[in-house]
Amino acid sequence: MKPVRLPAAATLALPRWALYALGMLYILPGLIGRDPWKDDAGSFGIMWTMARGGLHDWLYPNIAGLAVTDEGPLAFWLGALCIKLFGWLLGDVLAARVSNIGIFVLGTMSLWYTAFHLGRRPEAQPLRLAFGGQPEPDDYGRTLADTAVLVYLGSLGLLLYSHETLAVTLQGSLLAYFLYRAVRYIESASLRNAALVGLSLGALTLTRGPLSPLALVAALFLGTRFFRMPAANSLRHLALALGVAALLTLVWIVPAAIVQPHGESPVPAWLAWNAEQLSLPNWNSINAFFRVGVWFFWPAWPFAGWAIWAWRRERNMLHIVLPLTFLGALTLVTLCDPSPENGDLLKLLPLLALMAAFGLPTMKRGAINAIDWFSVMALTTLAALIWLFWIAKLTGWPAKLAHNALKLVPGFKPEFGIVAFVVAAAVSIGWFWLVRWRVSRQPAVLWRAVVLSSSGLILLWVLLMTLFLPDLNYSKSYAGVAQAIAAKLPPNANCIDTNVSAAQRASFAYFGRLPFAGVQGGDCDYVLLQDRVRTRGDRDLARRWDTRGATLLWEGRRASDRDERFRLYRRAP
Repeated sequence: MKPVRLPAAATLALPRWALYALGMLYILPGLIGRDPWKDDAGSFGIMWTMARGGLHDWLYPNIAGLAVTDEGPLAFWLGALCIKLFGWLLGDVLAARVSNIGIFVLGTMSLWYTAFHLGRRPEAQPLRLAFGGQPEPDDYGRTLADTAVLVYLGSLGLLLYSHETLAVTLQGSLLAYFLYRAVRYIESASLRNAALVGLSLGALTLTRGPLSPLALVAALFLGTRFFRMPAANSLRHLALALGVAALLTLVWIVPAAIVQPHGESPVPAWLAWNAEQLSLPNWNSINAFFRVGVWFFWPAWPFAGWAIWAWRRERNMLHIVLPLTFLGALTLVTLCDPSPENGDLLKLLPLLALMAAFGLPTMKRGAINAIDWFSVMALTTLAALIWLFWIAKLTGWPAKLAHNALKLVPGFKPEFGIVAFVVAAAVSIGWFWLVRWRVSRQPAVLWRAVVLSSSGLILLWVLLMTLFLPDLNYSKSYAGVAQAIAAKLPPNANCIDTNVSAAQRASFAYFGRLPFAGVQGGDCDYVLLQDRVRTRGDRDLARRWDTRGATLLWEGRRASDRDERFRLYRRAP
C-alpha cells in the first residue's frame, strides 16, 4: 500500500512570487559588493584572463600566465563571456558572477520540472480517499516541485558554493539538468530526448571531466533495464547520447590540439588530472565523504533516507529508483577519488533534494511540527546574535561582544551602511511575518515542513552578506596587498616571477595589474615571494627563486593574517 494519504488542501502551490523572491534573496547576497576571496579568486582569475586575452587564453585556461588545466573550460567560458558582455556596466567581478545567476536558475528550474514530472506520474499519487477529495496529479506534482526547491535552497552545501565562480557550481546545476532530461527520456524514449541527454553529458564533461558522465550513462542504462525498456532501443539511444557528448567535447579538444596555445595543448594534462581522480576507495575518501556530507547535505539527507524507507514496499517507483541509481553511481565515483573536494559533493545534492520531496508526504504531523519549532528557535536565535554582534561592533557595547567581533579584523574601522541596514531589517521583518503566519494559520500544505528552515537559512545569509560584508572583505580580500605591491613596482617592470597560490596570483593581477610571467615563463627582473613569518627556510627559498643579492622593495601582509608574508625583490643585474 502506498505510504501517502493527503487531502487536496495539502497541495496548494507556493505562490510564484514567493518562490521567485526567495530565489533572488538567496542568490544575490554574496554576489553584490563582495571582493574575490581566496576560495573563488582563482576561478575568477581564469575568467578575467580569458576576457582580456586572446584565443590562446580561451583554449588554455590560465591565471595571468599560470597554467590551470585541472578542470574543463566551460564554467570559465561562461564567466569570461559575461565579463565581455557586462563588464563595462557592472565591473569585471560582478559581471563574472552574472554567470552564477544563470547557473543557479538552471539548477533550480531543472529540479522543479524534474519533481513536477515525477510527482504527477500515476505510481507517485497518494491513495484515493473514501469520499474523494484527494489532490489532482498536476497539483500534487507542483507541490512536490515547490518542496524539492525549498529543500534544495535549505541545504548548507549549496549555500556555500552557489555564490562562488567555481566549476563545481556549474557541475551541480548541470547534474540537475541531466536528471530532468533522463526523466523525460524514461517517459518518452525518443531520439530527441536521447540527444538532449547527450547535451547535458557533454556539458558535464567540459566542466569537470568524463568520469561522472560515464557513470551516469551506465546508471541510466541500468534504469532502463529496471523499467524493462527495449534493450536494443536503449543501447542505440545511449550511443547517440554519447556521440552528442563527444561532439560537444571536441569543440574544445580539436581547436586546442590544432592551435597549440602557449606552445602546447592543455588536453593531455586535463586527461591526466581526470585519471588521478580514479582509484580504489580508501579510508581518506570514505571518511571525508561521511564527515563532510553530514552537514553538506543537511537537511536533504534525513528526508531522502526517510523516503527510501517509506517507499521500500513499492515496486517500479521511478521517483525513487532512478535518483537512487544515479546517487549510487556518483557516490561510487566520489569515493574512488583519492583526494576528494568538498565542492564535488554538489553533484549529489539535486538527487537528495528530489528524493527528500517524496519523503515529506509520508511523515507524521508531529515530526513536521518538531522540525518547524526547531527551525524557529534555532534560526531566530542565530539571527538575533548576528544583530547583537553588529550593534556591538558599531557601539562598543556589550564590550565583550565588540572585542570578539573585531579581534579577527585588526585595524578595521566599522561604519554604518544605510543600504545594508535597510535590506537586513526588511528581511528580518519578513522572517517574523513568516513565523507568525506559520504559527497562527497552521497551514496543512505539504511544503510547510521546509519553508521555515529554508527561509531562516536565507535570513542568516542575507544578514551576514549585508551587516558583516565589509568585515569579511577586509579579512579575506587581497586588494590592499595588491595595491601596496603595485605602488612599489617601477612602471617599466618587465615581468614578475612568483610562488604565490593561484588565488593570490589572480587577486594581485586583477587589483594591482601586476605583470606576471607568462605560461612559458620569462627572464623576469622581479620576484614576489610568499612565505610564513616564522619560516626558517629563507635560504632555500632564495636559492630556488634566485634572490641572492636581490634588493628588497617591499614587505607586507594582510592585517588580518599574522603569519602570511609577501616580499617583492628586484633581482641583481
